[in-house]
Amino acid sequence: EPAPAEPPGPRWEPRDWRRQLERIREMRRHRDAPVDELGAETCYDRSAPPQVMRYQVLLSLMLSSQTKDQVTSAAMLRLRQRGLTVDSILQMDDVTLGQIIYPVGFWRNKVKYIKQTTAILKQKYRGDIPSTVEELVKLPGVGPKMAHLAMSIAWNSVSGIAVDTHVHRITNRLKWVKKETRYPEETRVALEDWLPRDLWTEINWLLVGFGQQTCLPVNPRCKECLNQDICPAAKR
Repeated sequence: EPAPAEPPGPRWEPRDWRRQLERIREMRRHRDAPVDELGAETCYDRSAPPQVMRYQVLLSLMLSSQTKDQVTSAAMLRLRQRGLTVDSILQMDDVTLGQIIYPVGFWRNKVKYIKQTTAILKQKYRGDIPSTVEELVKLPGVGPKMAHLAMSIAWNSVSGIAVDTHVHRITNRLKWVKKETRYPEETRVALEDWLPRDLWTEINWLLVGFGQQTCLPVNPRCKECLNQDICPAAKR
């Protein structure tokens, strides 16, 4: 007979997180950060067939790593002007693809990844994108953050919290992690441990925009932040 499971103790959660979250929502009320106007959710053609939309979402996420939203969005627009589908990318030569996506960060690598991933989608997924995080992260050039965002935007499914540099930085500043984390993946696991699941999707766009406008990497604008009195990292 297995021993009865221990009753779960009170779960750890950060001290003021609900108030902090409310105030960040208030600061993000206007939805006027670059991510809101130019992020992955705005880059795909909403009139395309669902399979093409999903492919475009994945591509915009692949282009977005280490790249400003403005640059990603412009590259996506140039790609879409040529009809952005699995087949059109497979038919395009590398030089042309490079010219179109330039100046996104690491564009040479991304040309390679996009071609490899697109070929896999055609062979293995009939031109669609996979619908699990496990399969998505196996694609060349697709990391965990992109996979969780693709699940959310393309498949409308909550698979996990998408943690990029903004989410990683801000949640450490707010002490939303029990102890400081060094990598986004570590942060994701730490956040998913306590943050209610119904907030998982919202947290990415909320904190990314907050990080673009207020909680900057260097010289955060603490004086303009509504959380200055309850933020452990505030420069008062």
